[in-house]
Amino acid sequence: MPLSGGAIAAIAGVAESELGVSALTPLQLNAQAVRRALEDAGLPLSAVDGIATTGLSRFSATLLGEYLGLRPTWTDSTMAGGSSFDLFVAHAARAIRDGLCEVAVVSYGSNQRSARTRRLEGVVEIGVPSTEFEVPYGPLRPISLYAMAAQRHMHEFGTTSEQLAEVAVAARAWALLNPVAFRHGAGPLTLEEVLDSPSISSPLHRLDCCLQTDGGGAVVLTSIKRARELRRPPVLVLGHGEASTNMGASQIPDLTATGASVSGPRALEMAGVSISEVDVVQLYDSFTITVLLTLEGLGFCRRGEGGSFVEDGRTRPGGSFPLNTSGGGLSYCHPGMFGIFLIVEAVRQLRGEAGERQVAGAEIALCHGTGGELSTHATVVLGSDR
Repeated sequence: MPLSGGAIAAIAGVAESELGVSALTPLQLNAQAVRRALEDAGLPLSAVDGIATTGLSRFSATLLGEYLGLRPTWTDSTMAGGSSFDLFVAHAARAIRDGLCEVAVVSYGSNQRSARTRRLEGVVEIGVPSTEFEVPYGPLRPISLYAMAAQRHMHEFGTTSEQLAEVAVAARAWALLNPVAFRHGAGPLTLEEVLDSPSISSPLHRLDCCLQTDGGGAVVLTSIKRARELRRPPVLVLGHGEASTNMGASQIPDLTATGASVSGPRALEMAGVSISEVDVVQLYDSFTITVLLTLEGLGFCRRGEGGSFVEDGRTRPGGSFPLNTSGGGLSYCHPGMFGIFLIVEAVRQLRGEAGERQVAGAEIALCHGTGGELSTHATVVLGSDR
């Protein structure tokens, strides 16, 4: 259902915590990001009465509220992997519309790099029926599933390793324009370097895979009326959609089709925006194949044409299709889950605050998070208040 015929909530502030390598705990990274985002919005901590976060415990939002000294009237601790935070923005907008809270913060924090772990707290997968068809084969999760999707895409559509590598090359080019990106000082990346990097799970190479960093981020939402009275230009939540498709890889009927084909059209229809009107796109790039599958699912290109769509520098700075302008999970940061950073970058683009990487005249942004093994999908359409 539409959000009462139009946008009814706005993003008033965004921020990152420390990124890269940090001595802070996940809870501290959450708190740091929340305080910075509230400062960005010009709101005190005491104004917050809604909290959405995950990855801390089974009661993530309750835990963060306790740590911050808050007793929120609305919380959401849904664990949907990398799409969780795009879901949270949509859920928070509805909570504000329905009067469940007035100021909601969506946040995330992880010290996955310094803790030297790939574990996501709060995830319980014991007893998942589909694992009995997968575990005996010893998959390296989640990359084995994404590698199979890439292999199938190559087999079915003729996609090449060079086309996959282009996604990583473009991400690095954007990261060179982002001072806080993990790979900011690493220099340009070439197709040859991606292809020459070690094979992790064929056909994916090491540089086809996202980073592993520490870090966190936060987004502050409130009513449009209140947001217009605050420090920063508001960014409107225009539309959203979500889809849940599978838990296990063995339950995917077609490795080249994703739930983005459901969540994307719903979000655009709710926003009253055509796909051609989107100025800047932020997609979860856990692996290079994730980007191609998502571009196709959302409808930016036809199925099977994701590889050719990104060729010739189309998604690099100066190209005709600004994609993952922060550097993405491949070159900017990736502390376990990346969805919150899609929103942070989109807001900065729509406020005209992205510096060297600013997309001129950006008024509509689309963010899409993917969680698990192509399991959960969430699309959010944002617009400037101009």
